[in-house]
Amino acid sequence: MTDSTPRRARVRAPQLTGKGGWLNTGGSDLSLADLRGRIVVLDFWTFCCINCLHVLDELRELEEKHRDTVVIIGVHSPKFVHEAEHQAVVDAVERYGVEHPVLDDPELATWKQYAVRAWPTLVVIDPEGYVVAHHAGEGHAHAIERLVEELEAEHEAKGTLRRGDGPYVPPEPQPTTLRFPGKALLLPSGNLLVSDTTRHQLVELAEDGETVVRRIGSGARGFADGGPENASFNEPQGLALLEDGAVVVADTVNHALRRLDPVSGEVTTLAGTGRQWWQGSAGSGPAREVDLSSPWDVALFGGKVWIAMAGVHQLWTYDPGAGTVGVAAGTTNEGLVDGPGAEAWFAQPSGLAATAERLWLADSETSALRWVDLDGHVHTAVGTGLFDFGHRDGAAEQALFQHPLGVTVLPDGSVAVADTYNHALRRYDPATGEVTTLATDLREPSDAVLVGEDIVVVESARHRLTRLRLPEEAVRVEAVAHRTQRAATEVAPGRLRLDVVFQAPPGQKLDTRYGPSTRLLVSSTPPELLLKGDGADTDLSRDLELNPEVTEGVLHVSAMAASCDDDPANEYPACHVHQQDWGVPVRLTAGGADRLPLVLAGMDER
Repeated sequence: MTDSTPRRARVRAPQLTGKGGWLNTGGSDLSLADLRGRIVVLDFWTFCCINCLHVLDELRELEEKHRDTVVIIGVHSPKFVHEAEHQAVVDAVERYGVEHPVLDDPELATWKQYAVRAWPTLVVIDPEGYVVAHHAGEGHAHAIERLVEELEAEHEAKGTLRRGDGPYVPPEPQPTTLRFPGKALLLPSGNLLVSDTTRHQLVELAEDGETVVRRIGSGARGFADGGPENASFNEPQGLALLEDGAVVVADTVNHALRRLDPVSGEVTTLAGTGRQWWQGSAGSGPAREVDLSSPWDVALFGGKVWIAMAGVHQLWTYDPGAGTVGVAAGTTNEGLVDGPGAEAWFAQPSGLAATAERLWLADSETSALRWVDLDGHVHTAVGTGLFDFGHRDGAAEQALFQHPLGVTVLPDGSVAVADTYNHALRRYDPATGEVTTLATDLREPSDAVLVGEDIVVVESARHRLTRLRLPEEAVRVEAVAHRTQRAATEVAPGRLRLDVVFQAPPGQKLDTRYGPSTRLLVSSTPPELLLKGDGADTDLSRDLELNPEVTEGVLHVSAMAASCDDDPANEYPACHVHQQDWGVPVRLTAGGADRLPLVLAGMDER
């Protein structure tokens, strides 16, 4: 009798270690030995990363459908200094509704053991404790579910599958008026409207910023129009007032824009289908027919609603008169590049504020304050790129933020920045080019709104609005600068072989019906690092030549592969896009590696 069990590369899974300990386990520590007999999916994530948040949502269905065989373990692996704080991880687990155990790994110990190079990364461990799959980026839930079904059948037959309840223990709910609020808006009535993000509602507060006038939304995750009690949202964020007095809402996890009638409380949908935008989706068209991707904030600028489309690192616009949406700026590549809108790069734009002549934006992953002019050109006021951040005042050229999420235009034309991971409110003055600190000890401020002579700050992680008087003089703080905690990869100067590993998931094949199904884009910071090998091509492997005179830098790699279900009987097979952007810090040293493997999907067997 022949063995029809599919053969896979198998590597013994390293142990799970993290100095921060375990969350969502009722105080118990977990080990792989405890999980033997279960299929384990490790989700390497960090809470600043929009792609990681997408994966959390992708995994919910898998988690529910295979609850008695699959255990998902989140391995929190920080990029920013703030994300290494244990309480910040505790907050994030609640904020994003994570319903599985999470290992807090502030020193990236488990990240290094599993040779992870990108957020997010998913690793599948079989019931016998072997790694059988490795996926970088988002959009892999369908492939992992297919693999889970194969593993269930295989290990059921071998007697090595153990069914039962998982180790997840939910935390106790907390009775606060708001729970991780995101953004706020001053209504014409003088009341404040707040997106109560974790409770999936909008909350109208009286002028004191504390007394609840009404709640809008059922309070459960959902996507339904209707009156204030029946409508539903999914982690709403940004709010903006339209010229007709209605409020537009960035309904982030529903990938939609909603309209609130502030008089009746009626909620309708303006834009989005409820599906997430993927490469190949339409970039413009009738608003209700075009997919969006994690709209995080909205602002009225030049007669249109501008959208901080965090999920694809772009700015879009919604035209209320025409009822259309379209890309306004950004290529979908993640980084900091200025210039005409069509050529600019962003990194999770998350906060917007407009004047008559400028649209200001908080570009969170580059810790940058940027702006768009009336001609659609993109400029950077403060910030240098994906890996440098901190709390440093002074001239804009050397000032630093840490993952800001909000911007507010002040009466004198300067800009207040909700400097989220520095727990501070900062100020940039375009007239002088100086950055100062307005207030500190604000727990994860995510937005601010002017109310008379005061500024009301959304203290997201303190679950409240905090009213401050704009100070006559800025607060002075000790300057701190950081780089991302990821260690640089040591590579040899000269020739470097870049291999993006992609193996079509079981039951799928590369989709070549309309030409090449893969794409690889490579660039570097500084540009002088790459002597050869930059640019775009369809081959997922490439020889790079690194400049020996540049000792450190970052390789930016963007890879895409399309695969379709391999079923000859199906005339219209389902197709899937796999995409990931890597920013790989490298250090050139004699004796360093001459090959850089990056796993998009599958296993690197070299």
